[in-house]
Amino acid sequence: MADRPELSDPRSLYPQPPFPSQEQPAPGIVARLDPPADHGETSYQGAGKLRGQRALITGGDSGIGRAAAIAYAREGADVAISFLESEAEDAAEVADLIRAEGRKAVLLPGDITDENWCRKLVDRAVQDLGGLDILVINAARQQFRTDLTQLSTDDFDRTMKTNLYALHWIAQAAVSHMPAGSAIITTASVQAYDPSAILLDYATTKAGIVAYSKALAQQMIERGIRVNVVAPGPVWTVLQPSGGQPTRKVRNFGQNSAFGRPGQPVELAPVYVLLASPEASFITGEVYGVTGGAGIA
Repeated sequence: MADRPELSDPRSLYPQPPFPSQEQPAPGIVARLDPPADHGETSYQGAGKLRGQRALITGGDSGIGRAAAIAYAREGADVAISFLESEAEDAAEVADLIRAEGRKAVLLPGDITDENWCRKLVDRAVQDLGGLDILVINAARQQFRTDLTQLSTDDFDRTMKTNLYALHWIAQAAVSHMPAGSAIITTASVQAYDPSAILLDYATTKAGIVAYSKALAQQMIERGIRVNVVAPGPVWTVLQPSGGQPTRKVRNFGQNSAFGRPGQPVELAPVYVLLASPEASFITGEVYGVTGGAGIA
């Protein structure tokens, strides 16, 4: 048939390892990834599923958060993103992409390990967007340590505060501003179910995110707010070469997935759109795995 869409083998849609050797200081810069990641800059096509909504996304400058921000703008939402000051260059690119869709972009640089800042960023997002309908708590710290003795108290504390404490502080500050019909989406990981030996603290926080989000979902449905979790597998982001994985693992990142490659951030964007949209009106307390075949059981 003439109108039949052309299908593509998902295994060969994106680059496969081995990748070039590369290292970046944390938290990493998107433009230095080799090969480049696809966050949907030119590939994501919107359909107005979030028209008129207002979203706050933590870690919206790069990786999965960047892909969600681009997708939300192309679905008709105004978007606020939080990020570290050192990530301002990446954040500015995202803001330009949001504004190119005729949507409002709000930039909120700051450190989410600071409780006061977490509460301020919510207040500023609500003020600048005129309200809040979608909250995506996505920013994360991942720094590998090959041995338990190398995982310092400071390491453990910073990972816990970035990945778990900030989730609590931001959600606590946000829910009073969110009307019935709103959505909260958190980002866990396959690491919550199949932890790597070198990611003790990271995997612990991701398991905590699953438990926290499921408990929060039970509270929030009493307000008409849905809460769901996305659990990615290996995804090609700046998190990996900026200390998230050893160099040798970055070279072969994703090769053990069923696809023989890592996922791209844009491949997760439709899940974040679904869970934020009215189409997910009967979905709460769920964990959506996008793991490249690994599952989340």
